[in-house]
Amino acid sequence: MAEENMNIQLNSDNGSNEQQPSIMVPMDDMDVVKADSPHTVDELAQELATIRQSAKKIAIIGSRNLPITHQQMIETLATALVMQGNTIITSGGSSGTNAAAIRGAMKANPDKLRVILPQTIGQQPSDVQDQLIGVPNIVEHADRAMMTLADASRVCNREIIDECNQLICFLSHTSKTLHNAVQYAEEGHKVITVFYLD
Repeated sequence: MAEENMNIQLNSDNGSNEQQPSIMVPMDDMDVVKADSPHTVDELAQELATIRQSAKKIAIIGSRNLPITHQQMIETLATALVMQGNTIITSGGSSGTNAAAIRGAMKANPDKLRVILPQTIGQQPSDVQDQLIGVPNIVEHADRAMMTLADASRVCNREIIDECNQLICFLSHTSKTLHNAVQYAEEGHKVITVFYLD
C-alpha cells in the first residue's frame, strides 16, 4: 500500500498572510484496531452494558487472611451493593472476604445473597455452618465430597464467576488460586475489580 501523508497547516495568530510550515504525518503510523484484536467492539459494548445495568450479580471472593479493618470495609461494600439492588454471590468462610461479604449482604437483604459452597454444609467447619444459619439461598455440592478442599474451591470459584456479571476480588500477589480465578473471569469477559492486600 502506498504511503499516505496528511498535511496540517499551522495558522498564524498575528493575522499575516505568510505561509507557515506544514507538518507531515504518515497515515500508516496511526494506531489501527485489528479485526482479530482480543477486545472487539462487541465485547467492549457488552462490558459497558454490564457496567450500566442497574442490578447486577456481583461475585465477591478473596483471601481468608484479612485484618478486621479490611473485613469491615468488605462488609460495608456488600451492604451498599445489595441496597442498590445487586445480588451478591460468594462462598462460605468463617473469616476473611467471603464471611464479610455474607455478613454485609445479610444486613441489607438476605434474599439478595447466594452462597455457593465448594462441597456440602456438613463438610464445613462448625463456625462456617453457624454463619450460614438463616441464609436462604445456599448451593451445596455433594458430588465434590471426595475432592480435596483446594480442588473443590477452585471449581467453586469458577462456578461463582460463571454466574456473575462482575467480579470483586481481594487477594495478595502470591495467591495462585485467586489469580487463576481472576484470569478465568478475564477470559469470560467479566467486569473485574481487584484489590491487592500487599
